[in-house]
Amino acid sequence: MNKYIAIALIATGTAAFAHSGVKDPDVMNRMMGMSELAKQMKVIGSMAKGATAFDAEAIDAALAKISEEAGYIPSLFEKKALDPKSEALPVIWDDFDRFTAHATELADVSGGLVGTIQTPADLGPAMQQIGKTCGACHGDFRAK
Repeated sequence: MNKYIAIALIATGTAAFAHSGVKDPDVMNRMMGMSELAKQMKVIGSMAKGATAFDAEAIDAALAKISEEAGYIPSLFEKKALDPKSEALPVIWDDFDRFTAHATELADVSGGLVGTIQTPADLGPAMQQIGKTCGACHGDFRAK
């Protein structure tokens, strides 16, 4: 399995666990936004793995939602809010322009893929593009 697809699928499995015990409402809002991204990646990932039937309309809806949610990411991080349960690194606020550029890239990549996935064979390259974008941001701004 490609490492970018693996990153995306691992993220979907850990999101719910991470929310328990979060006290800061800003951190919780960020985590909920990231969980929505993970939920949509799970829709696409389950089709890429063959666990669910290929559905181009569902993929397009998931990609559109990923693009929409990615557009919200900078606003969710405008306020520096930390919580012991948060995986966001403080460097986000030291390099907010680069962080925002990563979010914009995710919005652009996922939005640009809407309507382009016509067969199951199209899923792998799409997951790689999205996973690479997610992985770049996580590599720079998320605790490992």
